[in-house]
Amino acid sequence: MTKGGELSHGVQKDGDQLAKRRAVSYRLSVIVPAYNCSEQLRECLTAILEQADDGVQIIVADDASRDSTLCVAQEMGVETVSLSQNSGPAAARNEGVAIAKGDILLFVDADVVIAPGVLKRVINTFERNPGVSALFGSYDTEPRAKSIISQYRNLLHHIVHQKANEDARTFWSGLGAIRRDVFQKAWGFDTKKFPKPSIEDIELGYRLHHMGHKIRLDKELQGTHLKHWGFINMVKTDIFDRAYPWAYLILQTGKVANDLNVSADQRLSVLLTPLIVLGIALGFLNWMWFGVASAALLLVIFINRWVFAKFLKVRGFGFTLLCIPLYTVYLLCSGIGAALALGEVVLHSLNIIKRSERVVSE
Repeated sequence: MTKGGELSHGVQKDGDQLAKRRAVSYRLSVIVPAYNCSEQLRECLTAILEQADDGVQIIVADDASRDSTLCVAQEMGVETVSLSQNSGPAAARNEGVAIAKGDILLFVDADVVIAPGVLKRVINTFERNPGVSALFGSYDTEPRAKSIISQYRNLLHHIVHQKANEDARTFWSGLGAIRRDVFQKAWGFDTKKFPKPSIEDIELGYRLHHMGHKIRLDKELQGTHLKHWGFINMVKTDIFDRAYPWAYLILQTGKVANDLNVSADQRLSVLLTPLIVLGIALGFLNWMWFGVASAALLLVIFINRWVFAKFLKVRGFGFTLLCIPLYTVYLLCSGIGAALALGEVVLHSLNIIKRSERVVSE
């Protein structure tokens, strides 16, 4: 057993299997962080195993699961490493890297089922593009969970990534690959800042970009997301695990890319959202405020027409109408998270320079 967050090699393996694996030269190491997800992991590994040949190493990093997650991985014949205590996916991925032998590391979340040809595509991309240090893809348009919120949330991720710049300045570990030597020089995922699922991959991407590495968004690199989303979980995640830490990272580094969830149109939309909420609240006192709210909402819809056009294309008119209030909630959560980050920076203003230097120097 190993301590979560350390890049160590304390993994117990059968002697014969270890000797056999050492004799194999791996081109690619697939690392799957897993926590209490036995059924999802089985489907995830099945898709990976169907594509893997002798040059592909598959590692499940079990984050101290309390269910049969580790047993599933062992039954399916992949390599495993176990953390002694639940430490988050950043630590689990680092533990997986500690026993990885491939020149390329491919991170796949346990609730993602990769599309056919993904492994070959990743290997070919790196072999044909020696200047590329990392790449990542997106979810596809067929999320497994059928609830409206799950469909909306997972499709939104796909839509945002499909519109983003292929010359990326960040990273995504749901389905993302990086050269092993580059990962090690960057010191991997930051387990101290991110002991639970958050923006540990985005922060790593910022460091990679700062170090001068080229990151590519491959829009054809896709996987099906299995996750079910509830409304409360979505709100909490969007505020505390996405918007707040991402805004804090931007304030620390002073760098914001006009891309993905922090593009200029997204930031403008976030600024308009309070007008919608305020207009609705005050509209019961003066009906003219309903006009303000309506105007702000129409402007948000116009700015983000590319989002709703994609919803319309893949799920139809009724679904798109339901996505409008959900997207407004998402923008409101983004604004709340950014406000919390700004407030913390102000409260800790005496430490701004020290913290900023730590981020960009890692």
